[in-house]
Amino acid sequence: MKKQQKAYLLALSAILLWSTAGSAFKLSLEYISSTQLLLYAAFFSMLFLFSWVTISGKLKDSFKLSKKEWLYSAIMGSLNPFLYYLVLFEAYDLLLAQEAVALNYVWPITLVLLSIPVLKQRIGIYSILALFISFAGLLIIITKGAVYGIELSSPRGIFLALISSLFWASYWLMNMKDKREEVAKLFVNFCFGFSYILIYALIRKAEFSFNPEGIGGGIYVGLFEMGLTYVLWLKALRLSSTTAKVSNLAYIAPFLSLMFVSIAVGETIYYYTIGGLVLIVAGIVLQKLVK
Repeated sequence: MKKQQKAYLLALSAILLWSTAGSAFKLSLEYISSTQLLLYAAFFSMLFLFSWVTISGKLKDSFKLSKKEWLYSAIMGSLNPFLYYLVLFEAYDLLLAQEAVALNYVWPITLVLLSIPVLKQRIGIYSILALFISFAGLLIIITKGAVYGIELSSPRGIFLALISSLFWASYWLMNMKDKREEVAKLFVNFCFGFSYILIYALIRKAEFSFNPEGIGGGIYVGLFEMGLTYVLWLKALRLSSTTAKVSNLAYIAPFLSLMFVSIAVGETIYYYTIGGLVLIVAGIVLQKLVK
């Protein structure tokens, strides 16, 4: 198999698994709390990443860090997995799965907006137009298509879903500045993140129920949202002749996610969700084209 074909296969495998994550979140939250799901998922993801860096012989090097790199991992671990998934899981608990899935794809827009003050980037007229298109899609989803007769399903859930995009975009901005090997870096980040989650759970005196469905959901999310899938995606990027050939495939993920939500969760997918998501993705694609 040629390198590019292998890159496509790995990328599509990652996208397919990521597309099931929203359904896994929603189904798991029927059995356990968002804090418990996050703790399980982060633990099993950390365990997988530990196994990966150990087998690849990078365990010792993972912790040979400068003071700046330790600080970066401490901050990035607080953003992902701790803060990002903490608010995202809570949003999934409050919203329809399809709404949370769609709103979760706002983060590239947030990344562009954060890049203006943080990276001192300028945006042109077409980039502004792209942002307006995506925001129009966001507004359609938030208002369920009734822009002139607004009736929000869960203002808190919507707020949390949007805030999660801020944490995720902030994480990627920091990640861009950190040039360490990706998987080893992710492992150290998750060691910090899991520690934060555990401390948070203890402070909040979170109640735990050890049922098979909840633990199974934690394992699934830990592997196929946070751990294995990320490694597959990185390998695909390395094998591909250009990153664009692989990264452009990611635009099918939100629509696959809606399909899985319909099948696994049993939600009826509404026209406003599809229409809003089309506009969000169209704005993101246009933004990428005019860079």
